[in-house]
Amino acid sequence: MTTKPRRILHILPVAVPPAALEAFVAQLPSQIIDPDVQIEFTAPARGARNMIDSAYERTVSDAAVLAAGAGAADKGFHAVVVNSMSDSGISGLRSRLDIPVVGACQASMALASCLGNRIGVVTMWPRWHTLYTAAAAAAGLTHRLVTVRDIGTRPDAEELLPDRYTVFPKLLDTCRQAVEHDGSDVLILGSTTMHPAHTYLARHLDVPLINPGVAAHQLAQQLLRAGLTHSRRSYPAPQRPDDDLLAAFASG
Repeated sequence: MTTKPRRILHILPVAVPPAALEAFVAQLPSQIIDPDVQIEFTAPARGARNMIDSAYERTVSDAAVLAAGAGAADKGFHAVVVNSMSDSGISGLRSRLDIPVVGACQASMALASCLGNRIGVVTMWPRWHTLYTAAAAAAGLTHRLVTVRDIGTRPDAEELLPDRYTVFPKLLDTCRQAVEHDGSDVLILGSTTMHPAHTYLARHLDVPLINPGVAAHQLAQQLLRAGLTHSRRSYPAPQRPDDDLLAAFASG
């Protein structure tokens, strides 16, 4: 008897070209994908054009992700992952959907809290710092997020860290500062766009380093295996969903 596959939708909150979308797909090695799981990535054409570096773009990204994911269950998906440390739209999607909705930042913070007492985030530039402090506060982990450090380099979703000879050593030096000077005993990469650096960095560090896109996907699979989803006491369903409005946003 053939088991029906469980489908997980990964949503990016920013508009990216097809080549960059394929690079995001590559962050999930086949060995971490359950045999009965199928994954699909999507990036809303009308998502934020930049790297979610302001409150304005965070709001646009929330709307874009909600538009992209509101119909996920009707399309046969069994879980949704917001593949970004912005966790764009996850509260709205949890309100709209009965299937599990996982955000990369929340998943990474939760996992980090199981691996160490003092959490550090290493990221690309200062404008992203508020993403991590907000996620830590939402998870009740503010007191355990001891540092957020960046390399002062504006990210580019289309490139995904191509200059490894420059960027990777900078990231490694910053990771070591977070450990040696700030006392972090577990680190999180500050963006799913940074996944190309994970293997290099983890090989040179003596503390766990969490790859957020992988952490989010694995949590989604765990929830599916356990038959769990979010609490309706925390995320009440809308009394009158207006998906037509979302469709209009998505189509422009």
